[in-house]
Amino acid sequence: MKSDIVTSKSPHLDLHGETKDFLPILVDEFINDNIKLKNKYIIVIHGHNSSVLKKELQIYLKNDKRVKDYYIDPFNIGQTVIELDI
Repeated sequence: MKSDIVTSKSPHLDLHGETKDFLPILVDEFINDNIKLKNKYIIVIHGHNSSVLKKELQIYLKNDKRVKDYYIDPFNIGQTVIELDI
C-alpha cells in the first residue's frame, strides 16, 4: 500500500512535547529543508491524543502553498502525511 511505503521512507518531524506556538516555526523549517532536499513526502508526528497540535497543523498546511496535499495516516492516526509541491 502506498501510505505504508511513504511513511516508512519519508523524513519525520516529531512534535511531541511542543506547543502550538512553536508549531509554525518548526513545520516551516522542516518543509523548507525537505524542499531543498527534493523530498516529495514528509511526515509530521503530532500524536493521536493531541487534538490541539493536529488542528493547528491542519490550519497551517491548508494555508501553505508549498503543500500539495496532506492527510492523516490511516495506519497511524497520530501522524500526518504531507505531499510537497516540488
